[in-house]
Amino acid sequence: MAQNTAPAQTPISGPSIVAPLPTPSSRSPELNALLGKGSQFEGKLIFEGTVRIDGKFSGEIISTDQLIVGEGAEVKANVKVGTMTCLGDYQGDATASKAIELKAPAKVRGNLTTASIVIDRGVFFDGTCKMDTGSGPIPAKK
Repeated sequence: MAQNTAPAQTPISGPSIVAPLPTPSSRSPELNALLGKGSQFEGKLIFEGTVRIDGKFSGEIISTDQLIVGEGAEVKANVKVGTMTCLGDYQGDATASKAIELKAPAKVRGNLTTASIVIDRGVFFDGTCKMDTGSGPIPAKK
């Protein structure tokens, strides 16, 4: 009786055999829209998900999700979002219900209102920052 000495074939699509390659969404948030370098837009932007601006934008931005102002971007807008990450030039008032993160080499001029803020070394910030957790005003002590 002959024995089959060929190795057993194993499906290669199973996650236990081969780890999947990292995808861009596993390293950074999945982008729903991108205003790339060299692009310019003026108006009102309302979105869901994550939007990245690397070009020029002026107007108003509204979302409950994430806005990324990329390095080299020029944004002049009033912003109301869930989270905002800024590496470029931003001018205006920004309200983020969850967090604002300013990363070098960002240049920010305006008033920021958020529950959590991170400002990296090397960021230029000219304005005010108000911490607002959404719980309302703190009662004055008597």
